[in-house]
Amino acid sequence: MLKIIPLGGLGEIGLNMMVFEYNETIFIVDAGLMFPEDYMLGVDIVIPDMEYVKQRKDKVSGIVLTHGHEDHIGALPYLLKEVNAPVFGTPFTLGLVRNKLEEHGLLSKASLHEIAPKEKLNIGPFELDFIRVSHSIVDGVGIAVKTPVGLIVHTGDFKIGNYSVDGMMTDVNKFAQCGEEGVLALLSDSTNVEKEGYTISDQAVGETLEKIAAKSKGRIIVALFASNVARIQQIVDIARARGSKVLFNGRSIELSVSIAKELGYLQIPEEMEINLRQVNEFPDNEVVMITTGSQGEPMSALARISTGAHKQIKIKEGDTVILSSKFIPGNEKAIAKIINNLYRRGADVIYEKISDIHVSGHAFQEELKLMINLTKPKYFIPIHGEYRHLIHHARLAEQVSIPKERILLAEDGQIIEFDEDGGRIHNTVATGRVLIDGKGVGDVGRSVLKERRILSEDGLVVVTMALDEETGIVVYGPEIVSRGFVFENEKGYLLEDAQCVILEILEDVSLIPVSERADIIRARLQKALRQYFYYTIRRRPVILPFIMEV
Repeated sequence: MLKIIPLGGLGEIGLNMMVFEYNETIFIVDAGLMFPEDYMLGVDIVIPDMEYVKQRKDKVSGIVLTHGHEDHIGALPYLLKEVNAPVFGTPFTLGLVRNKLEEHGLLSKASLHEIAPKEKLNIGPFELDFIRVSHSIVDGVGIAVKTPVGLIVHTGDFKIGNYSVDGMMTDVNKFAQCGEEGVLALLSDSTNVEKEGYTISDQAVGETLEKIAAKSKGRIIVALFASNVARIQQIVDIARARGSKVLFNGRSIELSVSIAKELGYLQIPEEMEINLRQVNEFPDNEVVMITTGSQGEPMSALARISTGAHKQIKIKEGDTVILSSKFIPGNEKAIAKIINNLYRRGADVIYEKISDIHVSGHAFQEELKLMINLTKPKYFIPIHGEYRHLIHHARLAEQVSIPKERILLAEDGQIIEFDEDGGRIHNTVATGRVLIDGKGVGDVGRSVLKERRILSEDGLVVVTMALDEETGIVVYGPEIVSRGFVFENEKGYLLEDAQCVILEILEDVSLIPVSERADIIRARLQKALRQYFYYTIRRRPVILPFIMEV
C-alpha cells in the first residue's frame, strides 16, 4: 500500500511538507515554514509538527525539494536535526539551502545532492522524474513519482505561460507524456484557484517597468522578493539599456544575486554594479537600486529608507520607488505605512494597485484546468492552499470531468492510501504547528500565547511581600508594581486601594496555621485583586504575587 501523508500545506498557505511511504521506505517532499499569524505574539516562525517522521526516521531515505521558497525549505534545518537523510534539490535551491544550514551549524553534516529536470532518481521502490516548472523563483521542479501502485504527479508550485524571462518554462510536453503513460493521481498547486483566466506574462511586466523607467527623471529604487531572479534580470536589462548603474542592497537579495550569478542564472556586466559608497558618485538618472522590503518588513532596507534611518540612502525629490510584488495578506498596513513615508519624502511610488508590475508565480484557473487535461489523472488531490482553495480546486476538477468520488479532498494529517482497489482517505496521523521563538522549538504553546495576549492587552501587576516564617507576620511590603496597566497619574489611588484589599486578606488569614499561610495568601490575593481591578476599571491584568518567608 502506498501512503501519501501531508504534514503541512493542505489547509494553509505555507508549511508545505508531504510524506510518501511504501513498506519500509519514506521520502519527504519539501519542508517549509510559515510566518506567524497576528495572535502568535513574539513567535519568529512556524514549522510543521514532524513527530510522525521522527518516530520513523530510520525509514526516511531522502528529502526532495521542489524549489527554494521559504514555505518549502524553511523548516529543513529543524528536520535535519531529527532525521539524517540525503537532501535532493536543483542548484539554486541547494545554494539557498547551504546558506540556511550554515546559519544553523548543520552544513558540514548535511548530505546535499543536485538534481535536474529530466533526470531520474531512485529512492527505494520509488523512481522520481523531475519536470521543469515556471514559478517566481528559478530552478523549480514538479515530480513524477513511479510507485509500485502507479504514477503520481506532484506539480510543485507552478504556472503555465508562453514566455519566461529565465527560459525556465513549464514543460507541458513532459506532463502530457505522463498523461499518456497513465497518471494514478495528480497533486496540484491550489494557491491561485480563485483567479479566473491566465496569469499575465513576465513580458508584460517587463514592458510596464520599461515605461516607468522611461518617465523617471531621478533614481529608481525597486523593492521585490529576493528570490525573484527573473525579475532582477529584467531590471538589470532595463538599467543597461538606459546606461545606469545597479546597486543591490539588503542581505537576502545580495545572497540570491551571488548564488544566481555563480550558477549563470543572472547576467550582470561587472562594470554595471556599484556599492553603497559609490552611489552618490553618479547622476541620479544613472542609478537603479534593487532592494528588499516589499512586504513592509520593519528592519528591511526599504523600511529604513522610508523613515530616513538608512545611513547611506536618503530619498530625494524625483526618486521613483517601485514595489514589484503582490501585497501578501496581513502585510497591507505595514506596506501602506512605507508607501506613505516615501511619499512624504518626495518619492513617486508605484505598486500593484495602480500598475501591473507583478505577476504571480501560481497558476490561474485556466492553467489549472490545462494541467488536469494534460495529465488525465484517475484521482485528483488539490494541495498547497487554505481549505477554501482546496474546495474551489476540487470543483474545478469536476468541471473538467474528474468524477467527484475520485477527488480526494485531504487536510493536514490525513492519510491518502492507494492500492490495487483504488484510492481513499483513511485514518489520520498527529500533526499541527510548532512555534519557533528564538532558540526555543515548541516551548511556546497556547497557554503561553494566551498569557502574552493578556499581558499585551491588560498589563501586569506584581505584589511583593515577606512573612516571618515563625510568626507569619508581614515584615516587608506589601509592595505593588505595575507595567502596561495604567498611566502614572492614575496609578496612585488604584494601587493604594489595592494595598487595602491585600491588608484585608492578611487580617482574614491571621488564624490560619503559619505553615499554610503563604500559599493561601497567594491564592486569595490573586482572586481578590483580579476582581478589584475588573470592578474598578474593567481590566484583567496578570497578577503575580511574590511571597517570601524569611
